[in-house]
Amino acid sequence: MKLSVVTTLYYSSSYMQEFYSRIHPQICQITNDYEIVFVNDGSPDSSLAVAKTLMQQDPSIIVLDLSRNFGHHKAIMTGLKESSGDLVFLIDCDLEEEPELLFPFYTKMLETDSDVVYGVQKKRKGNYFERCSGQFFYNFRNYIIQERIPENIFIARLMKRDYVEGLLQFREQELSLDNVFYYTGYKQTPFLAQKHSKGSSTYSLKKKLQLAINSITSFSSRPLLFIFNTGLFITFFSFLYVALLVFNYFLFGRSVEGWTSLIASVWLLGGIIILFVGVIGIYLSKVFTETKDRPFTIVKKKYTSLKKDDSK
Repeated sequence: MKLSVVTTLYYSSSYMQEFYSRIHPQICQITNDYEIVFVNDGSPDSSLAVAKTLMQQDPSIIVLDLSRNFGHHKAIMTGLKESSGDLVFLIDCDLEEEPELLFPFYTKMLETDSDVVYGVQKKRKGNYFERCSGQFFYNFRNYIIQERIPENIFIARLMKRDYVEGLLQFREQELSLDNVFYYTGYKQTPFLAQKHSKGSSTYSLKKKLQLAINSITSFSSRPLLFIFNTGLFITFFSFLYVALLVFNYFLFGRSVEGWTSLIASVWLLGGIIILFVGVIGIYLSKVFTETKDRPFTIVKKKYTSLKKDDSK
């Protein structure tokens, strides 16, 4: 049995040596036939140099150097595509997720005969705002998508080859990995664990909002149905209101006076229209992006223990 460990690099140079020293004993408890795939996602620090140094220590290390920063999720999928193990352990190398989870995941997989064992946070990390906003997002996303996608999951997961091959069939440009992990199916078993905090994150608030929007619009058309239903609702009651005004004018000679209510209505309806056009625009932009069929990522160089660079 061959085991693949896949991890991505972005501002990771300070963690990599410790990551390797902690993951290697875990691998050796399972098998001596393994590979560790480092995917350098255009990291501006010395992550690539550290990875190449580690490769000289361990001939089982493979380093993929992407031509630029394509994003965390795409880099992960590129690493999974390169992996060849019967089992694949996916984990971030920033040590927020403990490398020592590998062996407990493996034991859990054997006990439950699962295709996937994935980590779930015992308690969501972060301050009060992060925890509350995160919980709101999960509840809202599951309501919109109408699926019960697991909450507070790790990137860390141990997967069988059949599941990984199924996962790689998702080729959309704007990936939401939480959703894709769930939609691939197979028997998946959660494993409660603690996720540590490194104090700072490469995921800014803007990136988190983008991921939240992408997570919903990539897997559900309900926002479009909501727009239609809202438009139908406004049209129906507007028609009733106009009919009431006409009725009052001809039967009682009453006319509506005042600009305040008129301007307020214009601003309200104008804001709703702009919002809805924006939602439609998001869906159209996704169609535009997908139909161009651009490369998922571009691997600039592949480094192996043979000290030879293979271009892809």
